Amino acid sequence: MKIDVNLGANSYSIYIENNLLSRAAEYIRTVFTGRRILIISDDQVYPLYGEKLSKQLASDYECRPLVLPHGEATKDFQTLPGVYTALLDAKISRSDLIVALGGGVIGDLAGFAASSFLRGVKLIQIPTSLLAQVDSSVGGKVAVDLPQGKNLVGAFYQPSLVLIDPTVLDTLSSRFIHDGMGEVIKYGCIKDAGLFRTLESHGSFEELKEDLPAIIHRCVDIKRVVVEHDQFDTGERMLLNFGHTLGHTIEQYYNYGRESHGEAVAIGMYQISKLAEKECLTAEGTSERILQVLRTYGLPYECGVSLSELTKAIALDKKNLNNRLNLILLKEIGASYIHPSTEEFFLKYGNTII
Repeated sequence: MKIDVNLGANSYSIYIENNLLSRAAEYIRTVFTGRRILIISDDQVYPLYGEKLSKQLASDYECRPLVLPHGEATKDFQTLPGVYTALLDAKISRSDLIVALGGGVIGDLAGFAASSFLRGVKLIQIPTSLLAQVDSSVGGKVAVDLPQGKNLVGAFYQPSLVLIDPTVLDTLSSRFIHDGMGEVIKYGCIKDAGLFRTLESHGSFEELKEDLPAIIHRCVDIKRVVVEHDQFDTGERMLLNFGHTLGHTIEQYYNYGRESHGEAVAIGMYQISKLAEKECLTAEGTSERILQVLRTYGLPYECGVSLSELTKAIALDKKNLNNRLNLILLKEIGASYIHPSTEEFFLKYGNTII
């Protein structure tokens, strides 16, 4: 399956196919004619797939790996000098290539390094987690974290190619399958009631697995349409942040050490919908449907912290512009909208434990 993202000079193709990784070099040759490649990966993914990829590329290119520790802590601003040093040591020039081989952390970090090193080096994304395949590898948002918050230093930098192989998900732990399902559920919530009903109709991820390539394709295609309409996140693209305002603050509250991104977004989607129902901004019963789907796919829906505690972190969120928050809410499943608000939306329910 091929999806073309049409962004003028920044256009690129996304390929989704089982066992595609075994032929990755064929696809890379179609978009890259330079000499040197740095593969940026982590210590869990590279042993599984990195050497296979390096061998494919070795006949045509000078190829080196940079293998980083896995986990959100690697996506720290302080990791960047080491990445830049590796790029210099590999003699990467503006005509060379960075390949991000990994989940969302590696994709974001390698993407930001590519966007900023020598004012821009060609980038290819090969996402190996469900969350990265359905969401973070597509659309060109790249970033690193600061101690004060997630993704506070970033850029819009489109890849030259995205290669998605659903079979690599077989090596993921069940927790990180669930993590990715948080973003899959999000796409059903914001844009596709039919996709949401498909998720409701299965009793577990194992039941859903046969449909996974088609589900990944649907999520990526939804994101393609949104990004083509709003590449720089000033309007419709904000809808992709459903569940993220609370989700990011939950991640930060626990120093990125307890909930994964998809888990935190799951909590955020359910809890923001419950609040919106109380305010008559979302159709009654919407949060209950979200809750049932979260339970089906093993995702959390509460974190045990009061809204007043979490609101302290919301003040630093990127989506808080000029003391105003653009909250993403649902009219109903499959129909989302931007609701301009302030921190008062949460402070009103400050004693509520979510």
